Amino acid sequence: MFGIGVTELIIILVIILIVFGAGKLPEIGGGMGKAIRNFKDATRGTDAKEPEKLEDDKKA
Repeated sequence: MFGIGVTELIIILVIILIVFGAGKLPEIGGGMGKAIRNFKDATRGTDAKEPEKLEDDKKA
C-alpha cells in the first residue's frame, strides 16, 4: 500500500494528534466520513430522492 508501513502510519498519526489535538480528531473524522460518503454517492450517480420521483411518476 504505497510503501507505507505500520511505523510510518503511527508517526503520521502522532503528528496529526499533536497538530490538531485530541479534541478535534472526532470532528475531523466525522467530516472526512461525510466527504467520503458524498463522494461515493456522486460517483454512483444516484440520488436518494430519485426512487421517490419514479414512484410518483408511475402513480400519475
